[in-house]
Amino acid sequence: MNFLGNLQYVLLASVGGYLILRGGTNLTIGSIQAMLQYSKKFSHPINMIANQYSAILTALAGAERIFEIMDSEPEVDEGTLAIKPEDIRGEISFRNVQFGYVPGEPVLKQFDLEIGAGNKIALVGATGSGKTTVVNLLTRFYELNGGEIRIDGVNITDLPKDTLRQSIGIVLQDAVLFRDTIAGNMRYGNPDATQDQLEEAAHTAMADGFIRRLPQQYETMLTESGSNLSQGQRQLLTIARAVLADPKILILDEATSSVDTRTEMQIQQAMNNLMKGRTSLVIAHRLSTIRDADCIVVLGNGTVVEAGSHEELLAKRGEYYKLYSKQFAGAAT
Repeated sequence: MNFLGNLQYVLLASVGGYLILRGGTNLTIGSIQAMLQYSKKFSHPINMIANQYSAILTALAGAERIFEIMDSEPEVDEGTLAIKPEDIRGEISFRNVQFGYVPGEPVLKQFDLEIGAGNKIALVGATGSGKTTVVNLLTRFYELNGGEIRIDGVNITDLPKDTLRQSIGIVLQDAVLFRDTIAGNMRYGNPDATQDQLEEAAHTAMADGFIRRLPQQYETMLTESGSNLSQGQRQLLTIARAVLADPKILILDEATSSVDTRTEMQIQQAMNNLMKGRTSLVIAHRLSTIRDADCIVVLGNGTVVEAGSHEELLAKRGEYYKLYSKQFAGAAT
């Protein structure tokens, strides 16, 4: 519409000017000027209507997304057992678990795994083997297609989701931080934590050193996603948050894969402090970080291919041996 209005203006000016220059007509510059003003007055409301129509279409697209969320079914939470998060010991049992994100395309097939309370279990395997899916099912982000998962002998569907998720702490590859102070970000793990508890958690996570070097220390305001901190500092801060939450079950999903080797060693030490006395599931591509795991579980095609300690799996010369050899072939050379 803007283009047509401007085209009309140019045509009137051009034709009117040509006729006046040629002569033989009663046209004057004043009449041409009047016509140009009339054309602008005529096209302006049409342009406004077109702009309003565009705004209405944009609003409808946004409203459609909002109403889609409002009309979506709430999560199913049939858990009724009165169990507190602090009462959970951390024994986990996967029994004949079957699951697929798309019907007819299973990701896990008859998956069985027993994890004792306080044990450190590492999940390894090729991309798409189902490592992160195991975590998603444990936290009930998705519902099982078959089988069951038990914590301390209780089916997780019988536990209220609030209880289940309060007893699980997750440290992801990408640190999730908010536009808030360092203390505020840490308190997402425990809103009622005191200053002494904050400092103790930061010390355990080896984050206390860099926090005290900041101008306002624990009251330092972070930008969106914590972009005014380094990647390693952000990761240490999320570990401190997990320490403050004090979960009985801990999940570490590629927590050191995006940092350099020196920072990785510091984060690894902080994670070792965090995992003491907790049932831990570690998802890792860097096999050097899981050598001390109580049990290393190798996943492939949705099932457990092999399981054992680092030394036992190397001696078997199976799938773990192949993964380990490929990863360290370049370093050895």
